[in-house]
Amino acid sequence: MAAESVGDRLDETTCDRLRNRVTTVGDREALPVTAPYTNEVVGTVPRCRPADVDAAVDRARSAQSAWAARSVENRATVLERFADSVLANRERLLDVVQVETGKTRLDALAEVLDVVLTADYYAENGPEQLAGSRRGSRLPGLTRVETHHDPVGVAGFVEPWNYPLTLAISDFLPALLAGNTVVLKPAEETPFTALLAHELLVEAGVPEDVVQVVTGEGEPLGEPLVAGVDQITFTGSTETGRAIGSLAGEHLVDASLELGGKNPAIVLADADLDAAVRALVWGSYANAGQLCLSFERIYVEQSVYAEFRDRFVEATASRSLGATFDFGPNVGSLISEAQRSVVETHVKDARARGGTVLTGGKRREDVGPLFYEPTVLADLPAEATAATAETFGPVVTIEPVPDAAAGVRRANATDYGLHASVWTADRERGRSLARQIRAGSVSINDAFAGMWASTDAPMGGVADSGIGRRHGPEGISKFTETQTVTSQRGPPLVPIDAVPAGIIARGAILGIGAVRRLKRRLPPWL
Repeated sequence: MAAESVGDRLDETTCDRLRNRVTTVGDREALPVTAPYTNEVVGTVPRCRPADVDAAVDRARSAQSAWAARSVENRATVLERFADSVLANRERLLDVVQVETGKTRLDALAEVLDVVLTADYYAENGPEQLAGSRRGSRLPGLTRVETHHDPVGVAGFVEPWNYPLTLAISDFLPALLAGNTVVLKPAEETPFTALLAHELLVEAGVPEDVVQVVTGEGEPLGEPLVAGVDQITFTGSTETGRAIGSLAGEHLVDASLELGGKNPAIVLADADLDAAVRALVWGSYANAGQLCLSFERIYVEQSVYAEFRDRFVEATASRSLGATFDFGPNVGSLISEAQRSVVETHVKDARARGGTVLTGGKRREDVGPLFYEPTVLADLPAEATAATAETFGPVVTIEPVPDAAAGVRRANATDYGLHASVWTADRERGRSLARQIRAGSVSINDAFAGMWASTDAPMGGVADSGIGRRHGPEGISKFTETQTVTSQRGPPLVPIDAVPAGIIARGAILGIGAVRRLKRRLPPWL
């Protein structure tokens, strides 16, 4: 049973060893870490104070120049070794992720594989993305232009509990490759995952001070972290993201913020319903719905609505719940009583307003103290909380729409814009509809796995779902400052005192006109 094995998966000796990796400058109150499977305390970490954040930033800043002085190829090799270590130590990582989050082992494995994919992508492509380049000039033959990409310095990360390995570690790998040092504040619920990954980073060749970890609540630590670093990355709620963005603006610190979502899926009449049901059930209840990319709204074309609804409800009802450390259960635990309270409040409000619970809608304390059944809602009025607010739990609303245009309108009827999905046999039509949806990413005939695994493509939100991107060249460029260097052939471009200003002005206009005419006559490859 899970209650008997939680302590075996994250024992006191391991907690003590990892706790020593936290940056502190004095004795600190102990912050308990609880296992959702059992609600028991499995260990403690220091409840850090602002002085600890200041010390972490100072240590990271002191280590940055030596780390940046290494060749980018050397840093890429370190990332490759880290990916090897993550795979070699995957069972340890899976255990700790499950203990801290209560997710299934398959959901935990997705985190491990994401770190490996991200490390490999930037190790292979980052050096070229960071390389300087020649740029064109509007004064050909006179001015040579080149750009260079320098690290910003110290990058700060405030990361959430729902994907403590993916979001705490994968997010800062491109920052490391770019020559930055890192200060990480993991969620207070899941610090040991980040600390174990930090241990593996050091073993792979990252110097001790290059990555600093501070543990504790966000409110006392967020402001000194934003004030001290040169770039801040945050993943979490829109409300907290606004506060961090405001602090970043005050301190003129660049910010990348991935925030909330109310992700829609549109299922058209010509869709493969078997594939759509299978993928959307998985995409709605992965990590018990505690996933920024999961679906909370599904709009189905009227002619196939009843069939899709019945299949979706049947598949949802068959999802297995379990608090085990094997690959058996489909759905794991919610993270906390607070999160379950949000889910219950949304479902209770839906019922009170006339919504129908087609399946689920209740606690499953027979499985574990924080489990909640995968739930499907229908007939939900527009004013219901679950219709507009992010639930971040295993709750999905299904609604019929007359046609694709109505589906797009309903999909866009939100302040959020993170991810969406379109299902149709006509992929060209699907791509056209995707371009009409206001979201940072749209998957056609898939939930989100193909999009997330496409590490060369940027991922992030629009509107209240945030600013900035992870993955791809955009995911590393945000950790750099671009310097432009121009060198002049011939005399400098300054007015000549002996020549009247009017003649200089006419000469400049004639010269630009000549260059423009020449450009139009030259073949495009020149």
